[in-house]
Amino acid sequence: MKTGWIKTLTLLFLSAVVPLGQAQEDDGSQGVETVEKLRNLEPPTNTEDATLGQAQPQKTVYVIPVRDDIMPPILYIIRRGVKEAMEAEADCLIIDMETNGGRVDITEEIFGIIDKFKGETVTYVNKDAYSAGAFIAVSTDQIYMAPQSVIGAAAPIMMGPGGGASELPSTMEAKMNSAIRAKIRTQAEKNGFAIDVIEAMVDKSKTLERDGKTICAEGEILTLTDLEAATKYGDDQTPLLSAGTVESIDALIKKLGYTGAKRVDIKPMGAEELGSWIAAISPLLLLIGIAGLYIEFKTPGFGVFGGIGIVALMIYFFGGYVSGLAGIEWVGIFVLGIALIAVEIFLIPGTLIAGMCGAVCILVSLIMGMTDVYPNMPWFPATPLEGEAPQIEGIDFAMPDFTKPIQDLSIAFLLSIPMIWGLTKWLPHSSYFSQLGSATASGVISVEAVAAMVESRRGEVGTTTTPLNPGGKAMIGNDICNVITQGEMIDSGLSVKVIGSSGSDLIVVEA
Repeated sequence: MKTGWIKTLTLLFLSAVVPLGQAQEDDGSQGVETVEKLRNLEPPTNTEDATLGQAQPQKTVYVIPVRDDIMPPILYIIRRGVKEAMEAEADCLIIDMETNGGRVDITEEIFGIIDKFKGETVTYVNKDAYSAGAFIAVSTDQIYMAPQSVIGAAAPIMMGPGGGASELPSTMEAKMNSAIRAKIRTQAEKNGFAIDVIEAMVDKSKTLERDGKTICAEGEILTLTDLEAATKYGDDQTPLLSAGTVESIDALIKKLGYTGAKRVDIKPMGAEELGSWIAAISPLLLLIGIAGLYIEFKTPGFGVFGGIGIVALMIYFFGGYVSGLAGIEWVGIFVLGIALIAVEIFLIPGTLIAGMCGAVCILVSLIMGMTDVYPNMPWFPATPLEGEAPQIEGIDFAMPDFTKPIQDLSIAFLLSIPMIWGLTKWLPHSSYFSQLGSATASGVISVEAVAAMVESRRGEVGTTTTPLNPGGKAMIGNDICNVITQGEMIDSGLSVKVIGSSGSDLIVVEA
């Protein structure tokens, strides 16, 4: 468009400045010839002319190491690496593979994670890619191998009580083979790998042949060296599995055409194993956090229960961060929620707005802190424009799975009800709780003194200083007290009578 406007303006300019006398002398031939030449000029048709003199953006390659069994810690590393690569809009993702295999369910999750990345995906078999490692390799676009590396032996096995491997019973083996073949077949078809090669790695009843040569006989499980995997067969000389053998990751990056690209290596944090334990006990951490904060709000000062609750919830959020599920930003949302509730209780009681906003912030942060969200991907499919084909589900959007965080939060809330009820009934009357309140509350009176003061005000009449909706403040005697009604709303400036207490709050009715 820009070239067309420039061409039009040039034509108009030249038409205007051609001397009239010269045009008459030349019978108009020179001006017409010039205009015709300019009219016949064509705009640039390739990007080289359009980008002449402009620096091309540097490409980025992310490398994710897989150095242990395919278990939750490796899942966390891959998830975190893929999300960082997506956020950086990387061009290529390389799985640096060296593993003996692992759990099938974790492998399936890794399939879905790698599929979220829209750039080029490559597996580099650095030494060994057995079992689940071979499955993950097939889920990428290409496979390259290091010299003397091996891939294959992907038949399912059963772990014994002592940790050793044993063969599956024949019936179970048939079922497992059928299920695994179906899952791997989908990945192989998607990325253009030979299905019979992958099945020969899983099922020992399969025979693999190429060009009249038996590569894997019946009763054996296929395992390939780097040279065997890269051997070409057929008229079209198609490699058996691997696209080639390269010496190192740097050599692979050059072979893929990313010379000069920025290389980013994902580093294991060392806490991934801890993250798997935290994920397992997340409902317990939520329970401790909820109970601790509730008791803290119902007692004077800041004591050990508040500290325990905050520590438990910080561990909960740390587990989500280590697991690669969510960023640390949700800790900030949680702290904001706590601050809004504190403002509701101590500064503007009875308004409900700050308290409700705080409760929403806390609830959202607890759910999102363990929710798997991928950057740069919409949660819902976009509405196609006129003439466009509708999006295929699961391709261009990723609806987060809220199942686990909601399940954990539900368990914690249900268990917290009897726990809080028991603590509120037992702790206020225990000598330990009284001593604890005195020792931990800095600059405030003890729990026993608060209870005595609250009981002494029963029957007193005062005046509300804020609206009670149903909580607020009232002048009782010479003191401003926190008061709460039994559910009714009372305007400011009205007389109220104390009829009981709830923790450190006085229960009042309109006098």
